[in-house]
Amino acid sequence: MVTLERAQKHLEAWLDAELAVSTGQSYRIGTRQLTRANLSEIRKQISYWKSEVSRLKGKGARKVRRAIPRDW
Repeated sequence: MVTLERAQKHLEAWLDAELAVSTGQSYRIGTRQLTRANLSEIRKQISYWKSEVSRLKGKGARKVRRAIPRDW
């Protein structure tokens, strides 16, 4: 089960990843190269974790109503 705290940490990590990609998709130092994740995948994850955080905070939660059918 994902807690609100964990969801917020994931969201923060993906927001940091988006910032890192925006400053450079890849770079090379000598013979080593680093290529960051795809920006569209990062944005999908940000959207997912935002919705999880909202859900865990209770925003957008489903409301259950009780009804008793009656024969008139």
